[in-house]
Amino acid sequence: VNAARHDATFGFSAVFDAGASQEAVFEGSGMRQLVELAINGFSCTVFAFGQTGSGKTYTLMGPLSQSETQPAAAGLLGLMQRSFACLLEQSRSCGSDLALSASYLEIYNEQVRDLLSPGPPCALALRWSKTRGFYVENQLSVDFESLEAITDLLLQALDSPPAGSQRRQTSAHALNRHSSRSHAILTIHVRSRA
Repeated sequence: VNAARHDATFGFSAVFDAGASQEAVFEGSGMRQLVELAINGFSCTVFAFGQTGSGKTYTLMGPLSQSETQPAAAGLLGLMQRSFACLLEQSRSCGSDLALSASYLEIYNEQVRDLLSPGPPCALALRWSKTRGFYVENQLSVDFESLEAITDLLLQALDSPPAGSQRRQTSAHALNRHSSRSHAILTIHVRSRA
C-alpha cells in the first residue's frame, strides 16, 4: 500500500475471492490442521474480524436462513459446522474416546454473558486461578456427541429465542440491519475420557 507518508507491505497466507466456496476456505485457511492439533491436546483459536457486512457470520456459520427444520445445503455450511464435522470424524477415526462440550458467550459493554444459559442474560464474573487460568464463573458448558446436536445448539436461536446467536446484542445501521454489537466466543472443549 502506497500512502502519502509511508509505504506498507502486508503478507497473507491465503487470499480468497468472492467466488471461493466454503469448502475452499475451510481447507485453504488451515482449519483442518487446527482440528487435528486440538485433538492432540493443543489449544487452537480462530479469530474472525472485519468490517460490518464483509461476510464474517456467513463464513463462520453459513446462511442465516438455516434452521433446525431446514438445515443449510452441505456446500454452504460454514467453518464452524465444518470444524465440528471434522472434529467428530477425526475423533472417531483415531479410535479415541473423547468427550466434547461447548460453551458460548458474548462480551458486550464490558460485561461477559452466557449465551446458552436459560433465562435472561446476566453478567458473569471473569476469574483467575492458578489451576484453571482465566475462566468465566458459572458459565454453562453443554456436552454433544453429534454434528446435529452442536449445530442445533447454535441454531436453535434462529428459530426460537432465547438461546445462542439470537440472544446476542444486535442493532441496525446503514451497512447491516442485524449488526452484532458484541464479541462472541464459542469454545469447544475436547477431553479424553481415558
